[in-house]
Amino acid sequence: MIEVSERIVLESALEDVWAVMDDPHSQPEISPSISAVRNVQQDAAGKSLDYTFRMAGIPIEGHMLTSVYEPRERVVFDLQGPLAGQITWKFEQRGPEETAFSYAAAYSLPARVLESVVSGGARRYNRRELVATLENLRARVETAE
Repeated sequence: MIEVSERIVLESALEDVWAVMDDPHSQPEISPSISAVRNVQQDAAGKSLDYTFRMAGIPIEGHMLTSVYEPRERVVFDLQGPLAGQITWKFEQRGPEETAFSYAAAYSLPARVLESVVSGGARRYNRRELVATLENLRARVETAE
């Protein structure tokens, strides 16, 4: 099981951070490992979608379903498919133009991907990807007009 988590404080209103993160179609821009998002469905309980995740150059097709959907506070996604686990987002407004955002992921890697990334360090790889995701989010929300 791979587990990574990070927290970032953004100089942006919670509503702006939420708007970007709650839109699945913005994820390929934010997360370097997500190359496609498809079949997005939403209701009051959250979202359901299919995605393509690339790890060490290997595409992994999967499905995400929200098991917890508390707008502007917390979202938990269950990952289904070869990449199985959970992703948790937490949002905290710290001021009118300041938001703390936490991203935690815990998942098992498929055997074919594990073989490719073990030699390079799966945890280091995932930590770099998570840091890049948060910095991309920062660039998106702090420079938005």
